[in-house]
Amino acid sequence: MTHETLASYSNLSLYSAMAVLTLSMLGYAAYLAGLLPAREARADSVEGAETHERELVSAGGGTVAGADGGAEVAATGTATTTEVPLRARKAGGVAHMFAILGTVLLLVSAVLRGASVQRWPLGNMFEFGVASALFTMLVFVAWGVRRDLKWLGLFVVAPVLILLGLANTVWYTEAAELMPSLKSVWLIIHVTVATISVGLFAVGFVVALLYLAKDRFGTDRGFLRALPQEKTLERLTYGLHIVAFPLWTFTLIAGAIWARQAWGSYWNWDPKEVWTFIIWVVYAAYLHARVTRGWRRQSASWVAVAGFVCIIVNYAVVNVYFVGQHSYSGL
Repeated sequence: MTHETLASYSNLSLYSAMAVLTLSMLGYAAYLAGLLPAREARADSVEGAETHERELVSAGGGTVAGADGGAEVAATGTATTTEVPLRARKAGGVAHMFAILGTVLLLVSAVLRGASVQRWPLGNMFEFGVASALFTMLVFVAWGVRRDLKWLGLFVVAPVLILLGLANTVWYTEAAELMPSLKSVWLIIHVTVATISVGLFAVGFVVALLYLAKDRFGTDRGFLRALPQEKTLERLTYGLHIVAFPLWTFTLIAGAIWARQAWGSYWNWDPKEVWTFIIWVVYAAYLHARVTRGWRRQSASWVAVAGFVCIIVNYAVVNVYFVGQHSYSGL
């Protein structure tokens, strides 16, 4: 099989992945849409139970409510948990299967791209965009093995599709050999770990935004009803960043070692090096603020959001428009 054929199959697999992930996105949207009426019905039933109990107490009957409202619900026979409607369960299950299939197709596309040029497929912006989408989906799918994340699916898959669209249109580069400075084992180590950490940061960024939205607009507004509680979202945000930050730290150190081998100095004040360090500082500030007394969790989460904005600037702006030793976008 020729290199050109492998490259064409890689592109075909990528297009197939985008089509499958589009179906996944629609399935997750249908899941949330089907879940909302059930959550609204639960909220209405609990509110009605509380009103009924207050009326009984004021009339001298009934039971005194517990602190969490559980007694009121029990007194009226209303269930404290709501079953996910069958249609929503089916939509969520189908969406998750499509998400897994789309992730596999992205992996196949990356492998075929690498085989077509006989190197690690992380040599330009197009390949990095596909790899970032792949690792973001891998984080989401792997995390979904341990907990039900169907509520998060729409907010992960939609940005991944946008990223793949940019990669296919704005950043697309034909498969080609690497420039001499990139022909190193550190390409595999440094850039792969960086991409994994970006995938973790991306999911953490989405969860942080959902937490801030729910905290800002309340729990009874539209799709926010279908999300976990604010404390849960905030803890998930912190947990993802706790895993991603050491990987980004390793990325920074590995990049310095590679720079010493390629350019003779650990630090060259290259724009990409500077922005990589800025990202590290911002995320370090988030983790410090998160455990510092006096800092509100909302304020700390905004620092995490700023960190991912810096990542976007680093890869979508610095890589493309800044001239330096890292000018290998292929555009």
